[in-house]
Amino acid sequence: MNPAIKEWEDLNCRIRDCDRCALSRTRKHALVGEGNRAARVMLIALSPGAKEDMENNMFIGRSGKILDTLLQAASVGRGEIYMTNLIKCILPKNRKPRMVEIFSCAGFLYEEISIIQPEVIVPLGYYASRTILQKYHAPVPLSRCGFSSLCGQLYFADDQKIFPLPHPSSLLYRPSFEAATMQKYEALRTLMQPCKWFPVCPMKHFYETGRLQKKWIELYCKGDWRKCVRREMEEQGRYHPDWMLPDGTLDESLNPQYS
Repeated sequence: MNPAIKEWEDLNCRIRDCDRCALSRTRKHALVGEGNRAARVMLIALSPGAKEDMENNMFIGRSGKILDTLLQAASVGRGEIYMTNLIKCILPKNRKPRMVEIFSCAGFLYEEISIIQPEVIVPLGYYASRTILQKYHAPVPLSRCGFSSLCGQLYFADDQKIFPLPHPSSLLYRPSFEAATMQKYEALRTLMQPCKWFPVCPMKHFYETGRLQKKWIELYCKGDWRKCVRREMEEQGRYHPDWMLPDGTLDESLNPQYS
């Protein structure tokens, strides 16, 4: 058996048998992650809902139907991604998680990330995003109100790409946000493959020769390349110098005239 598969299965056994906190006494199932273990993208939700707890599967209730709609709009199938929860057991009466519960489950999540090794971690909602951003020393929202400004922004911290998104359940209470949420989710397809121009992009050469920071490659060439000014100008047939960075600024240190 592949060692990574064995490690994943052993982790899942420990999750199912976990009694680290009081949630183990009120759950029916402790849900383990599911999906493509070789996925480039890993979604992290907060916790199972009532239907998920009953049937032992992720995103099969009302939030799951919304997630399917959002993924369909992004042309992403469930089989292309890996999904898991921050907290593996249902939260009674859909209440907010307690710090002891997050702390008890976080170790399982970090092991899961280590096994799956996703290119992009996509935490859904405030609590999952706060936990992941803290782990990788990225900007952390001070409150739920500050979370909205982080949604749909790609971060690169501690060599990991993080792309916070609203939890699908948010549309159950605020359906008017559907169009804006769908637009954010559409970036998932972009994040699943590098820019088509990357193999011939000067940024690749500058990075491989040690003249360009890795963040430019990860945030744009292998990240949200839709926001790359160079790519847009290339496809419009507009001139842009080789020393133009993906955000449109010029780095004269890359200009052959001054190197």
